[in-house]
Amino acid sequence: MRTFLRLKNQQPGHLPPEFAGEELRYPEELVGTFLRQFTRPGQAVLDPFAGYGTTLVVAEAMGRAGFGVEPDARRVRYARARLAHSERLVHGDARALGQYALPPIDFCMASPPFMAHDEAENVISGERRADAYASYLADIARVYAGLAPLLRPGARAVIEVANLKGPGGTTMLAWDVARAVAQALTFEGEVVIGWDRYDYGYDHSYCLVFRA
Repeated sequence: MRTFLRLKNQQPGHLPPEFAGEELRYPEELVGTFLRQFTRPGQAVLDPFAGYGTTLVVAEAMGRAGFGVEPDARRVRYARARLAHSERLVHGDARALGQYALPPIDFCMASPPFMAHDEAENVISGERRADAYASYLADIARVYAGLAPLLRPGARAVIEVANLKGPGGTTMLAWDVARAVAQALTFEGEVVIGWDRYDYGYDHSYCLVFRA
């Protein structure tokens, strides 16, 4: 697979009004690109940060079995309405993957919620604490430690993430997430995605590739 790709950051449609201001989806084309590279029809694909269900929708459209976990009940309702197998999307916590009846996973793709180093609230747990960013990274590590025993030997996990420029300086989020996940999975490298438009102070993000 090439290590630099150019893609358009566009969605097939708008989210419902109840999600106004919450457009955080990554493009379906991005998911399709990696599914074609790393999976075959019939294989199980997991998104532990399922959000609005993009990964699962694309997986189903490509003949894969899409599974996901999402803590926000509103997003779960919206995503399930888009899926042929809505029961495969769990309303739950990605830090507890081992508690759900998930099958062996052939491929995992996700974009976790982004967090800047100077934020006071861990965006995964919702806790306000002095070490919120460190706590967030510990939760990322916990999610992928829980994923590791679910992955088939040699299966890949891809994480779309970016570094963040903000008033408090630059957060090396991509590198910090890579270090956290590498505690459980083998880091293989990154694919740089050059976007026609992007936020967070950059025009690109990274797809970090790990192997079980």
